[in-house]
Amino acid sequence: MELIKRRGALIVVSAPSGAGKTTLCHEVRQRVPGLFYSVSHTTRAPRPGEVNGTDFHFVTEAEFLAMRDRDAFAEWASVHDHYYGTPVQALEGALSRGLDVLLDIDTHGARQLRQRYPEAVSIFIMAPSMKELEARLRERNSDAPMEIARRLARAREEIAAWRQYDYLVINRDVKEAVDQLATVIEAERWHTSRLTLTFPDVEVPE
Repeated sequence: MELIKRRGALIVVSAPSGAGKTTLCHEVRQRVPGLFYSVSHTTRAPRPGEVNGTDFHFVTEAEFLAMRDRDAFAEWASVHDHYYGTPVQALEGALSRGLDVLLDIDTHGARQLRQRYPEAVSIFIMAPSMKELEARLRERNSDAPMEIARRLARAREEIAAWRQYDYLVINRDVKEAVDQLATVIEAERWHTSRLTLTFPDVEVPE
């Protein structure tokens, strides 16, 4: 008889553009075993090095809106003139199998998910300063100056929402930030709210 059964944890990670959440999520997936990464759909074009089906499912706007209209997303948002959405079927399937799910989404999508999944664990990633955030955006060489200015303006709005999250990670150093992110995920795996205990001949309260 299995002594402990546990429900999968939904781990929601958000950050302003340029704070490094995609890098941190990729690194923590290498560190923490058994972590299911939910690949979002987006209408934006792939950046250099991004792989369709691994980093994102890249779709047309018509395809995205058709999925939205048939309630195929657990959450969706329009960010910087592009749509992003989390496929509900993959998410529900993983959680029902007891898998921990890692989501890399914006603050608007995170609010939607917290309403739908109040037990979700939310983590906000920040750069150490706006100056550092701007430098990282410019170093990517993937956005025009006007787009960078727009991302910085949105970043200020997103940072204002940090108190809505359960945990905060300041990404000064990637290794240090990954350590902190992994620590949160591994601790949440054994939160008593996710566990069911079964002892032979002993009544264990829920």
